[in-house]
Amino acid sequence: MENLHDGTTVLTVTPPATAADDTGSGDAGTAGHGTAVACTAVGSRAGTDSGPRSAVRAVPLEVAASLRARTRGLLGRDGIDGAILLTPANSVHTFRMRFPIDVAYLSRDFRVLAVRTMRPGRLGLPRFRARHVLEAEAGAMREWGLVRGGRVRIG
Repeated sequence: MENLHDGTTVLTVTPPATAADDTGSGDAGTAGHGTAVACTAVGSRAGTDSGPRSAVRAVPLEVAASLRARTRGLLGRDGIDGAILLTPANSVHTFRMRFPIDVAYLSRDFRVLAVRTMRPGRLGLPRFRARHVLEAEAGAMREWGLVRGGRVRIG
């Protein structure tokens, strides 16, 4: 597990190329507001760089582990600074939402099963292998390098 210098917990995003090397599994635990997300992206998707690159940054993370918190999710908000982890969850909807979101469906061991962008007023199909759902504003997950086959870890 990795902590930022100020002692906050981090969520690490591992791209598929290096995901096989990561043997640890994350645990959402009882974390809540104030947790941070550190996103690590290795390599270049465009292929224009001559070598691998790594960038780590911290963004806020909320964990919605209770039924009430999962039900509320991002409803009634004008945006989110960072991400929210719904656990346990395997589907989401965007009815009554005010902005489009990125949705990452995560397996029990926090491997990314799928990443989708959803406009308001949509119903996402359930992912039966998913145990957690990570939500952020549309475009954020692409910026973080979160893709299918990658892995996230809370630690």
